[in-house]
Amino acid sequence: VQLQASGGGLVQAGGSLRLSCAASGRTFSGGAMGWFRQTPGKEREVVAAIKWTGGSTYYADSGKGRFIISRDNAKNTMYLQMNSLKPEDTAVYYCAAQTRWYRGSYDSLGSYDYWGQGTLVTVSS
Repeated sequence: VQLQASGGGLVQAGGSLRLSCAASGRTFSGGAMGWFRQTPGKEREVVAAIKWTGGSTYYADSGKGRFIISRDNAKNTMYLQMNSLKPEDTAVYYCAAQTRWYRGSYDSLGSYDYWGQGTLVTVSS
């Protein structure tokens, strides 16, 4: 199983980026996929997550109203559209996947079974 994250880069404050996470090796129909981010010295935190079946979404407060998570079941790919980016959004963004979703698991790092390699997002002021 492999999760390949891409789409990071350097953008000015107020700009937009779209991250992609392509999954291969299996599908995650019983779970959710999520985006997390981490900066040096801080714990990894959830940004957004989406159930693979049904498409229910979860957003951390940091991204509400600015970020949109989506998935393409046919392509086994998840996306994160990030708008109105701020310098504090600068981080390494990771995608992750669960094999089984349960209530309260969206923001639980331990509930995710597979992780991508991370993609760096840098927002300049």
